[in-house]
Amino acid sequence: IMFGELHPPVTLTDFLNKRVNRLEEVAIPITLDPNLRLIAGTGETLATANMAYARKKRLMKQFQELTADVVVIDIGAGTSYHALDFFLMADIHLAVATPEPTSVLDLYRFIKLAAIRRVLSCFLAHSQMSDILSNRDFHSVEEVMTVAGATDTAGRDTAAAVLQSFRPGLIINRGSDSSRVNVLYLRKILHQYVGGDLMLVGEVPEDPSVPQAIRKFLPVIEAAPTSLAAKGLFSLATAVERLIAAHVGRTNEEMKQLEETKTAIVFAKTEGAPPLPASTPVKSEVPIVSYASTTHNIAEPIRQIDGKVR
Repeated sequence: IMFGELHPPVTLTDFLNKRVNRLEEVAIPITLDPNLRLIAGTGETLATANMAYARKKRLMKQFQELTADVVVIDIGAGTSYHALDFFLMADIHLAVATPEPTSVLDLYRFIKLAAIRRVLSCFLAHSQMSDILSNRDFHSVEEVMTVAGATDTAGRDTAAAVLQSFRPGLIINRGSDSSRVNVLYLRKILHQYVGGDLMLVGEVPEDPSVPQAIRKFLPVIEAAPTSLAAKGLFSLATAVERLIAAHVGRTNEEMKQLEETKTAIVFAKTEGAPPLPASTPVKSEVPIVSYASTTHNIAEPIRQIDGKVR
């Protein structure tokens, strides 16, 4: 809707229901920019999609085969297996949160669960570990590492190495001077309780231009390019492009050329969600960026999440 595509001729549902064979066929050019293509959903999100395991694996494989410079997957809110698996399949992981305490707590919970699933995925590829770990419900990374270490002497070292490479990026949405996120504290508790790290990628400030752009069915950078939100988005886009450049090993000169061109980006949304086995993270020649938003409420403070609730 925000790209002005109110009646897309094909959607992700056409691919999931096999009315088309390839995901490429539902990636439609956007009127606002010929270099940008969109895979339209049906109002649901990948986090709540009711997909069988085989269908999800087929979709993941097709994401890697898209003809694009960069694929961006909008997962939406939630901590279902679908949300975690689509988040972890990417090369670059971005989490979006608002400064409200409930959103920050939800961000922490999402990253913790993603870390658990990432560690589990590296072990489930081995048959011996798979039999031990696949039928258990883990509530902390430490619990996974303890069980894995008891079975395989190198298990804890393997898990620690996997966690060290897991460094999702944080995007603050609707930030203001009166409402800030203590990123240093968040990084500290993530390192203490999860073993991973977090980097601040950028911030989009609270701006009345955003709801005004929404009412016009336009992105704010199109409706109000000089607004604070638009400037924040431009800075954020530059930061994400640098993450992509670092991932693919681009030189400074190539990065300069990249910043002078438009990046092909694909968003996806879809539908429901039963528990599924953990999936192994996949890699692709096309850099894949996943981002998840955190909007659900959590009543307990973080120390209670990992102290009493785990």
